[in-house]
Parts: sequence; structure tokens; C-alpha cells
Amino acid sequence: MTVPPQQSPDSAPTRAARDDRSVGELFADVSGNLSTLIRQEVALAKAEVQQSAKRAGKGAGLLAGAGIAANFVLLFASLALWWTLGAMIGEGDEVPALGWSALIVTGIWAIIAAVLAQVGKKSLSSVDGIPQTTQTVQKIPDALKGHDS
Repeated sequence: MTVPPQQSPDSAPTRAARDDRSVGELFADVSGNLSTLIRQEVALAKAEVQQSAKRAGKGAGLLAGAGIAANFVLLFASLALWWTLGAMIGEGDEVPALGWSALIVTGIWAIIAAVLAQVGKKSLSSVDGIPQTTQTVQKIPDALKGHDS
């Protein structure tokens, strides 16, 4: 059995292929690759932002419509509650106690508004942004150094 002769690092075929290109050509390749990488990252960021904006716009429009309809429902429900509470508080009186019942209904709505504001604030703080672009952009410095991450 014969063992093939070992090649020295200087005579490796990949080494010879690298020597054929000048420093200027290598720099042009690196510059072109970096330019392509940056363009691709910008395109990725645009695509992610556009996709997120479309979803957010559609959701916002639907929520606005639902909010307007719900506003009318709540307005008339509040008026009914106001009159009902006024009649119950001023039971036996000729005129219902609408002042006190209005304060009670206002207090209920203030509590509901505070709860909704807290839930909305918590929901907005969980927005991710553009995670894939952020992740790949963080790899650029390592790629320039020649490290794979």
C-alpha cells in the first residue's frame, strides 16, 4: 500500500489560486461584498418594517371602527345606568338623584380607563421591532474580521 506524499502548505492548490489576484482585486472583492451585504441588510430592514406597518395599519383601522361602535354602546349604556342609579338613589323622591348617580358612573369609567391604559402600556412595551435585521447586523463586524457567528 502506498501513501500519497504530503503537500506542504506553500504548495496547496488553494494557496496558488489566491496568489493570482492582486491586492487591488482582493480589496475590490471585499468592497463589493461589503456593499452587497449592506444593501441586503437595508432591504431586509425595509421589508420587515413594511410588513409590520401593514399589519399594524390594518389592525389599527379595525380597532378604530370597533372603538367608534363601542363608544355609542357605552354612551347609551352609561345613560341607562345613570338614570337607573338616579331613580334607585332618589327612591320615593319626586326627582331622581341624578347628580350622585352621575358621579358613580363617572367613577366606574375612571377605573375602567385606568385599567385599559395600564394594559395598553404593557402591550406596547412588548413590541419587538425588527429582530431579524438586528440579529444579522450584529454579525457584520465578526464577518469583516473573518469569524463565522
